This record gives sequence, structure tokens and C-alpha cells, in this order.
Amino acid sequence: MIKLQQYRTEKNYTFQDMADMLNISKTYYWQLENKKRRLSYEMAVKIAALFNLKPDDLFYEEFVKIIKEKK
Repeated sequence: MIKLQQYRTEKNYTFQDMADMLNISKTYYWQLENKKRRLSYEMAVKIAALFNLKPDDLFYEEFVKIIKEKK
């Protein structure tokens, strides 16, 4: 989740900051950002909202890349 990491670091948010804003654990957030846990659409919407973006702005390109790699 390269784009997500870029937005997070630009805002100087830590993993803990993101977790607190999303009401999840730091570990859970870390797993999402590091592709160790599957991102739900609901969580994608919540994360995008923190940056005043739409989920596609953050996640679409990476999702397409994953789909192409599976083929």
C-alpha cells in the first residue's frame, strides 16, 4: 500500500495515530498497510476519508496491479 504509506508519512501520522483515528489496534493497521490483512471496503472508505479522498484515489491502482499479477 505504497500510496497509503506516502499519504500517512506526508501528514506525519504514525501507525498508532492511524489506528487511533480508525478505532483499531496499531497491529491491525500495520497489517493492513503491509498487506498482511485484507482491506475491507468499509475500512478503505474510513482510511480515505482521513485524507479527504475517495477509496479509489488511494487503492485502485494497487488493486489493479494485484489482479494483473494473479493472471
